[in-house]
Amino acid sequence: MLSPESAAVVRATLPAVGGALDEITARFYGTMFAERPGLLDGLFNRGNQASGEQRRALAGSIAAFAQSLLENPEGRPDALLARIAHKHAALGVTEDQYTIVQDYLFRAIADVLGEAVTAEVAAAWDEVYWLMAGALIAQEARLYQQAQVDPRKPWRQWTVVERREETADVVSFLLCPADGGPMPPARAGQYVSVRALMPDGVHQTRQYSLSNAPGERTRRITVKRVASVADAPEGEVSNQLHRTVRAGDELSLSAPFGDVVLDDADTPLLLVSAGIGCTPMVGMLEHLAATGATRPVRVLHADRSPAEHALRADTDRALGELPGARAQFWYEQDAAGESGARDGLMDLADLDLPADAEVYLCGSLPFMRAVRTQLLHAGVPARHIRYEVFGPDLWLAHPELTAAGDRS
Repeated sequence: MLSPESAAVVRATLPAVGGALDEITARFYGTMFAERPGLLDGLFNRGNQASGEQRRALAGSIAAFAQSLLENPEGRPDALLARIAHKHAALGVTEDQYTIVQDYLFRAIADVLGEAVTAEVAAAWDEVYWLMAGALIAQEARLYQQAQVDPRKPWRQWTVVERREETADVVSFLLCPADGGPMPPARAGQYVSVRALMPDGVHQTRQYSLSNAPGERTRRITVKRVASVADAPEGEVSNQLHRTVRAGDELSLSAPFGDVVLDDADTPLLLVSAGIGCTPMVGMLEHLAATGATRPVRVLHADRSPAEHALRADTDRALGELPGARAQFWYEQDAAGESGARDGLMDLADLDLPADAEVYLCGSLPFMRAVRTQLLHAGVPARHIRYEVFGPDLWLAHPELTAAGDRS
């Protein structure tokens, strides 16, 4: 609970702090990595640092949390905190690292805002920070306990038992624990972190959805090679995995985490994706088939072409095992040769969508915003729409970007 005194100060200074957060977080990361370069070894994503996505996500999260405290001093934005806590747990974030972040963050605030940061202002924002950090620490402790993971030793070696070329740019790796022990429990929709050694000797970590049913004897991750576009460099980890990992090699994986998981209800289900966003959806679909689910299921997927539609055969096979399950695909190219496929971008206008459906979304942010708007117009309540985003969550941290002003 934010104290009344601090709430008044935060309310008065939020416009100034919020307006400078991008500069503050840029200085925060720059100073911290200059003085503690070891943090870039496995914990922080160099690609997201270079693009500014991590900076924008952090700034948005702080501002959203502060605004939430002002609107409801006794409450917390649980969706935002849960999303961050699962990401942190998948990286092995520890409680002591919050003190490091606090030190560099408040140094950056003082540097950017100068004399405006009085002792009173610093104390009020320090209270906001530790309310957020304390809530995250508590959530992460529960996640580590549930997963039986020591955050100081979050990695386990897994053996690649098979490499499958799914498309020209997508490959799947089937994995088993290298120590021969049992697989950690997982839920359909969750992801694991993969910790890879780069050619320059630095470890980098990325999250990949489990793309098969969690009860299988192997775990599957499906990785799209991220090419360089304009000024953006190619994806470090995805390209390293594509170039170097073969059957018999080992990968360092975290336990499964992620808060966007398939529920156990019997209500109609919509699995909506684009591109490589199909991976958690296929994992959910295979779980439904493996458990003999009878709930109505519709799979809606958009891709550039049938040749680039990863895991299409797995999708069709799972659909064939589910009574009443249906699929609709959209392709920007070469749709004419595919039975039942449509040309162009996903358009839900003429689909009869059940208003009581539980919806899971995964794809690029522009795709998810556009489709979510269509779903809301079709009468699907915002509370029934859940989404997974790969990388920093720039949507939840910036609620003003969310379609129709709602948050799922």
